[in-house]
Amino acid sequence: MLNTIKENFKRALYALIFSVVTIASLSFLSFETPYGLFLAGSFGSSMVLLFGYPESPFAQPKNVFFGHLATSVVGIIILKFLPVDLYLQIAIAVGLGIFAMILLGVTHPPAGGNPIVIILGAASYNFLINPIIFGSMIIIVFAIILNRFILKKNYPSNWKS
Repeated sequence: MLNTIKENFKRALYALIFSVVTIASLSFLSFETPYGLFLAGSFGSSMVLLFGYPESPFAQPKNVFFGHLATSVVGIIILKFLPVDLYLQIAIAVGLGIFAMILLGVTHPPAGGNPIVIILGAASYNFLINPIIFGSMIIIVFAIILNRFILKKNYPSNWKS
């Protein structure tokens, strides 16, 4: 019992520290440099998987990067090319985003929220570059540093989604 508590505390502490460092880095790039937005709301929930449960197939770099990218592309396409009511755009985009992730084998549950943000914010194609592509890459780098180099875990693992 005491061992489980110690392990949970250690996992939670590392997740806390690296989530703060990662989101702070993305926030700094977003607000203190001229390079654009590096934050997406879904990145917060990505922290749970990458730093708390890196052994999950949903936390693997391929899933993180392509999951965020696939759902964002779907969100942009629906926003730009499906002239229906907002509530229908959101519903269809989320459903198609989930479909695309599962079909492509890149499921990352936090990415399911990207179409909502994209449609509500009327995002442009630039949203795919910043924050999705560059932000995801930065998150993955931090996850590799923590899990492979600091915690000496097999990350990325050989899990298949």
